[in-house]
Amino acid sequence: MADLERLQRRLKLRFKDTRFLEQSLIHRSYLNEALEPGVASNERMEFLGDAVLGLVIARWLYMQFPDVSEGALTEMRSYLVKGETLGVVGARLDLGSFMFLGRGEAASGGRRRQMNLARALEAVIAAVFLDRGFGVTERWLLKLMAPELEQIHDGAPPEDAKSRLQHTAQTVYNATPRYRLLRTEGPDHDKVFVIEVTLADRSMGLGKGRNKRIAEREAAEATLTLIVQEHPELVVAAE
Repeated sequence: MADLERLQRRLKLRFKDTRFLEQSLIHRSYLNEALEPGVASNERMEFLGDAVLGLVIARWLYMQFPDVSEGALTEMRSYLVKGETLGVVGARLDLGSFMFLGRGEAASGGRRRQMNLARALEAVIAAVFLDRGFGVTERWLLKLMAPELEQIHDGAPPEDAKSRLQHTAQTVYNATPRYRLLRTEGPDHDKVFVIEVTLADRSMGLGKGRNKRIAEREAAEATLTLIVQEHPELVVAAE
């Protein structure tokens, strides 16, 4: 059984009925191994949590940036509710250690998998909403995601590492960064991709990740760090 008391301390929220919280942690891979009759996955709660999250974020953006266009608001909302962002929040809460997973999913790294963490977070949001209502959920969620909300400056989402590298590489080297898959590591069920960034035929940075997008982002971050070391006057471009 998940340690729901410890999870509530992490969430900084007390549930009236912890069955909602427990339900939010059940991954579909657990169903065939569950001993309890009538166990259902958290997928319906993911659906509800996604809608609640979207409303909370849309309302916050609407109130926070009264002069920003609908298109820019949509872009910012997309950044805040995308799986990558939610996966970071889920990892910060260590949701993976509380999830009910099938043995195969757990053995293949399922407790660290970004998609699992993001979907579990959506389900937990639904659990809070069902147990405590919208007002409590909104206040709790805005506190929970404060680090991500603080990244929204001047009515625009933060540039990702690859976009910043593209701009910096053009400025410094008048060249376009190239991403190359060097190799893969590990077994097929837990594969790690290793990506290299080159600029003007020079190897600049390496990144590793469980998919190519993550590996490319880490390689871009490593390259930005190297560029700033060599060109300290460009420190702002890598922040």
